[in-house]
Amino acid sequence: MDRRQTAAEAGVAASEQVFPDRRVGAVWEPVRARCYAAAGEYLSFTDELDTAEATSAPVPDGPARADALVRRLHEAARGVDEFYHAHRAGLEHAASVRATVPQLLTQVRAEGQRALAAAESSGFGGYPSVAAGVGRLNEALRTASSVDPQTEVAAARAAAAEVQDATAELSEVLAQAPSRATAATNALASVTTRLAAVRNRADALGPAYSALLREFNAASSADLTDNERQSRHDIEAADRELVAARGAAAAGDPETALDLTATARTHLTEAEQLVDAVTRRLELLRGVRADPEAQARTVRFRLRDAQMLAVDRGLVGEWGSVLDAQAERLDRITAGLTGRHPDYWAYVTELNTVADFIGGVVERMRKHIATDNT
Repeated sequence: MDRRQTAAEAGVAASEQVFPDRRVGAVWEPVRARCYAAAGEYLSFTDELDTAEATSAPVPDGPARADALVRRLHEAARGVDEFYHAHRAGLEHAASVRATVPQLLTQVRAEGQRALAAAESSGFGGYPSVAAGVGRLNEALRTASSVDPQTEVAAARAAAAEVQDATAELSEVLAQAPSRATAATNALASVTTRLAAVRNRADALGPAYSALLREFNAASSADLTDNERQSRHDIEAADRELVAARGAAAAGDPETALDLTATARTHLTEAEQLVDAVTRRLELLRGVRADPEAQARTVRFRLRDAQMLAVDRGLVGEWGSVLDAQAERLDRITAGLTGRHPDYWAYVTELNTVADFIGGVVERMRKHIATDNT
């Protein structure tokens, strides 16, 4: 029993160190306690037998007690066997892993040191990604050096994994570093071209906004008042980022140049959206003015489709009045186009609101139909 218990306890100790989340020790504890209780009873009984032999005194119920003790010893040993067989694979795996941790830690630390040496001799140490990778790996190596793989197995494995990850990350950025300069050159050329194009498009914003004010109700462009100023602000911001990117590239820092060109692109995207909002508004309102009923017809067509769906699926009682109310709403919207400068933008906005509402009703009807079919 002692030999079996010793083997099991060694496996449990390894499991608790390597895989503490498995909590094998909690399962082992009552088995272990039964072994200790049986062993203690055995030692007490043998002491009593030795004393009885020395004094020639009888042992009360000696044979019966001996039989009972043997049974308990067998039961304790059987409990150890059952526990070990039930958890054997995990215990042996834990013992194997624990045995390899010192070697693993030594290996990954050596690989990490080689990666640091490669970074130092690469000529790319000034790149932000390389500097960050070196910093992370150095920190991981310091942690790995502070743990004892014999007594802190779980911590040692975690430290080894962190060193491996940091080494892989540094190796990757070193592999990518030679292509950064070319990427930065291409990005600078691309953003320079785009900046010129956005400036040309922005020149059309002022005339387009003036046309909106001349041709349409002032409310039709009230939300666009600040677009010209804001677009020029974004263009100037993009230009500043581009100048800084050129400086970074010239200083041998293409990664910073790439970051700055990415920021410049964001500013240019925002400027384009501001410019397009004005020019597209003018185009849209001119189209509505030329044929005000065109958009209303589209919405009425969607409404008829929705009403037909309600009829076909027997949903008139639930949605018929709701859809009829939208027809009346459309009539009021179209009737509102009066005066010398009707508010075409409000007209379009209200039509879109009705169209969205009808779309929501159709979606709910379809969900209802799908539920009934299931």
